[in-house]
Amino acid sequence: MKGGGSLEVLLVDAEDIRHTNVLGKPAYYVILECGTQVYRTKISSEEDDKVTWNEKFTFEFSDWKHLTHLKFRIMDTEMFTDGGFVGETMIHIGGIITEGKDRGFIEVKPSPYNVVLEDDTYKGEIKIGFKFVANKAAAGNTREYLAQNYKPKGSISKTIANFWKVLWWRILFC
Repeated sequence: MKGGGSLEVLLVDAEDIRHTNVLGKPAYYVILECGTQVYRTKISSEEDDKVTWNEKFTFEFSDWKHLTHLKFRIMDTEMFTDGGFVGETMIHIGGIITEGKDRGFIEVKPSPYNVVLEDDTYKGEIKIGFKFVANKAAAGNTREYLAQNYKPKGSISKTIANFWKVLWWRILFC
């Protein structure tokens, strides 16, 4: 998987996730990790058991060779600390990158993914979307290659004339 590109991640919301606060209203944030790049969301707003972020993050890479997954760690702000673990989701991105590199671009609409707790059980879902854009230099090379191999076809009158020549040749000599 050589070559570069950017992976844009849209973190939409989460539903039915575990509350870790004993007192007070929960306030969640997410830590996104891909390779050595790490991002943190803002503190969420909560409405009717649905935690909302609606944030985009862009991971830029020149070499995707060793990147296989994205990790989303959902954390809860505590009264005096900054990080009670709620759950995590790990998404394998190899297929998205491969398809995106082949096409030059791919977009995956936001979809729900299970949230895994510390004891490896599931509780709730987090909704995430992806967009991968291959490096512009690589996409440009592909277009140049296709343009070099393109050979325009002859006119329709030449095609008809060749057809009749072959037809008469078969009638006369076969």
